[in-house]
Amino acid sequence: MGHSRVTVVLWMSRFLSFFFLIPLASAVTHEIPAQWTLVQNGTTGVAAMQLSVVSPTLAIIFDKVEHNPLQIGNHSAWAALYNFETNGVTPLNLTSNSFCAGGTFLSNGTLVNVGGNGVVSPEDEDQNGFQGLRIFEPCTDPAGAGCTVFDDPTTVRLVKPRWYPSAIRIWDGSAMVIGGTAAGGFLNTAGSNEPSYEFFPPKNNSIPIVSPFLQNTLGANLFPLTFALPDGTVFIAANNQSMIYNIANNTETRFPPFPNNVRVTYPMTGTGVLLPLTPPNYTPEILICGGSNASDQVLPSTLSSQTPASSQCVRMVLDEAGIAGGWIVEQLPVPRIMPDSIILPTGQIMFVNGGATGVAGYGNVPDQIGQSNADNPVFTPVIYDPSAPAGSRFNSTGLPASTIARLYHSTASFTPMGNVMISGSNPNLDVQTRKYATEYRVEWFNPPFFDLIRPNLSGLPKNILFGQNVNVTVSIPAGLDLSTLQVALMDLGFATHATHSTSRLVYLSTVLSGNTLQITGPPNAGIYPPGPGYIYLVIGGVWGAGTQIIVGSGGAPPVSS
Repeated sequence: MGHSRVTVVLWMSRFLSFFFLIPLASAVTHEIPAQWTLVQNGTTGVAAMQLSVVSPTLAIIFDKVEHNPLQIGNHSAWAALYNFETNGVTPLNLTSNSFCAGGTFLSNGTLVNVGGNGVVSPEDEDQNGFQGLRIFEPCTDPAGAGCTVFDDPTTVRLVKPRWYPSAIRIWDGSAMVIGGTAAGGFLNTAGSNEPSYEFFPPKNNSIPIVSPFLQNTLGANLFPLTFALPDGTVFIAANNQSMIYNIANNTETRFPPFPNNVRVTYPMTGTGVLLPLTPPNYTPEILICGGSNASDQVLPSTLSSQTPASSQCVRMVLDEAGIAGGWIVEQLPVPRIMPDSIILPTGQIMFVNGGATGVAGYGNVPDQIGQSNADNPVFTPVIYDPSAPAGSRFNSTGLPASTIARLYHSTASFTPMGNVMISGSNPNLDVQTRKYATEYRVEWFNPPFFDLIRPNLSGLPKNILFGQNVNVTVSIPAGLDLSTLQVALMDLGFATHATHSTSRLVYLSTVLSGNTLQITGPPNAGIYPPGPGYIYLVIGGVWGAGTQIIVGSGGAPPVSS
């Protein structure tokens, strides 16, 4: 749905004094506000460096080892569960240092958190996390009671040490772990670069697969932007380069560099998204925005917290014609380094967080702000409508500005409730109160219709198989155009360092008959890798709350040699 369509629907709704539901419900008078609302409510207890929704009521947060106010076992916690219903937090006990780890879900709903950094606080008894492989199994208690993270690097670990790796779920429901570095640093170097892929559960006899692409993209190639494509291949962007990796035959197909020499991965951090996949063709299209055209071949002392970020966005349809046409360039209204990109159920993309100048990281450039390598926080979100005409796709109308700086180590996620959670920011070695401070406050961007009666569906099974038809009951406020009805299957992803590699929206085929809606599961595991997701009913740009499901059987990914 375009942003203009949302505006029209909301404008029309002002003239409706009642909403009537199908099936009938009590009539309630509504006045739809003209804009989104921004609410600050809740604190995370640990800095939200990594954020992922793990149930309808809970998000998990990982931090690095530092002196957070939340305590566990007589020391500071560096992981927690955040309760959407109470805005309370429950500390989780980690063993290894999860500083700058990646993460993804498996086909059975288990979250794996991969990589990290070395021991930094012997008094807290943290272990080396470079090969960390932390496992959070599905938690059924709404408040998170009894939920734990398995974290024992002496028994379960990655093959290679990886700081700043990316991770995605691929077509068989396993995790692919990509890149990283074997030592802490700023610009990656040949001596510490880890230019390889490995899998969990292991494949290829547990032998990592060397990637020429990751060898060739030094020194700004950390947290590569990565997306699983419908044909089973994987799109990867690092530095100012991108390619498609074919897992089956171990080949890399390179694309032309991004225009204007813009770099999009750490420390010149941009953000990327796989645009919504739509039947019948599910043609993939990539959008990458922000970053910097600063050089990655210079000493950090030549960079600055005032170096302008890039406003460039590049977009490409990954079919024969789109690839032949190359990267299409657009411009964000404001340059951004370290932005987060959030897919909305309408297919629009909300950009939040980040700064207008500098680079990612802390303690590297000579004119830091506190320890921040970046400055000039961007406080106002912007929504991108991929279906609007070129030149009119960005819009901040009706989007309130925050007053909280969200720079390095900020995160954001769409939620099962249907709003956007904003958290984190800590460009410091440890907890600090100076500019820019360690940030624990949580903000919520709520759509204009958030507190009104919204489209809803009920009767979804816990699992939906590929190609399976299921019937559900829908409740639809009157006045919405049923011809615009869509069902959005969303992977809410794992957010860290502006990467949302597993974030995904697939529109499902539907047939509406009265208040019964037939939904067809995604055709295959390439279009939606088996695993957890949330289903949202969207009509006329208005969406309801999400319903949690597992796509596929819910079984564990295959274990192979």
